[in-house]
Amino acid sequence: MRNYSHNSPEAAARIIALVLISDGHVSGTEIDILRQLGAERELGLEPHLLPHMVRTLCEELWLGGCATGSLMSNVDDSALAALMAEISDPALQRTVLRLSLAAARADGHLADGEAIVVEAARHHWQLFDGEGASLPATPCRAV
Repeated sequence: MRNYSHNSPEAAARIIALVLISDGHVSGTEIDILRQLGAERELGLEPHLLPHMVRTLCEELWLGGCATGSLMSNVDDSALAALMAEISDPALQRTVLRLSLAAARADGHLADGEAIVVEAARHHWQLFDGEGASLPATPCRAV
């Protein structure tokens, strides 16, 4: 996967994109809630760039895991750690976590893949209070 500048809007959006695809599909409800919350504005992305970020992430994951047929097959603990390490600003971390949780919960269900990515963010960023507190305290594991 490509590297983005630390604390860049693209690095932050990629983590949200990973949450969106981690359950196997991106629902319209998830995208709608991110639009309602002004996610692109909050992250500093150009308008309408988030869907492009999702598509780019999918392409990169397909290139890395096309033999298995799973987008998430190459996203293990070390890959999650590398993605989370690109966000070191505490305020941006909280924003990414808040937006990720809102999207993941938009359909009324927190899928296993979504919970794994969100838990990885909480673990790597040491965010164990606030909105993230309602997630089960499970160790990070490969998706």
